Amino acid sequence: MGEVTTKPIYETTVDQLPITIYPTNAALGHAAAVEAADVIQGAISERGGANVILATGNSQLSFLKALRANKAVEWQRVNVFHMDEYIGIAPHHPASFPLFLRQHFLAYVNVKAFFPISGQAKNVEATMAEYARLLRQHPADLCACGYGENGHLAFNDPPFADFNDPVWVKTVRLAEASRRQQVGEGHFRRLDECPTHAITLTIPALLAAKRVLCIVPEARKAAAVERALRGPISEDCPGSILRRAPQARLFLDLESAAKAFPPPG
Repeated sequence: MGEVTTKPIYETTVDQLPITIYPTNAALGHAAAVEAADVIQGAISERGGANVILATGNSQLSFLKALRANKAVEWQRVNVFHMDEYIGIAPHHPASFPLFLRQHFLAYVNVKAFFPISGQAKNVEATMAEYARLLRQHPADLCACGYGENGHLAFNDPPFADFNDPVWVKTVRLAEASRRQQVGEGHFRRLDECPTHAITLTIPALLAAKRVLCIVPEARKAAAVERALRGPISEDCPGSILRRAPQARLFLDLESAAKAFPPPG
């Protein structure tokens, strides 16, 4: 993995949430991948297998690149889940989240199983029920997530997020901010091309994981980081709930940390 360091330049805690800040996106991704690999291999050593939930999106690329390069992990013993998918999108559409994981992670490692959410399922209710059943059947050892630009976790957007959601998988109407983020990241050319609804894991499903690594690089996430860490713990900023999750850790780079932890002077 070259000369990239895993040593943070600053460490702190907000409420129950440990936070580590790294000089670059690449250093953040490398450090998060080292910790993720330790969690995964620890579960394999303990039980003979591991279950992980992975996020998608451009902000996860440095992490996924570093994680897939870790040859110490017995990937053939790992089950992979993901967090969300647009309703109505074809599996080969460039913006499909399962396709993203196949291109940026699964093409490089031979996992035991990948469980994709289908955006084209004829019976959405049955699809959600089956995915929830699989998640409960394979309790997550690791959830690697990020913050959206509006503070969302998966597609639990404000003001629709529910910290006490009674279900693990649900359909949601996407906030315009989330749809604009997808356009800004280049997944769609125009806002009207981005679907308006999605299937998402809920916040209780994400936080059921034994370890939660929240990986948030890039300057465009700085405002969301500031709201999540400096504002109230509220569904208006879903990422703030990690401050009450003792199994979580937040990874930032200098750009994403700039508003919550401005440099002195």
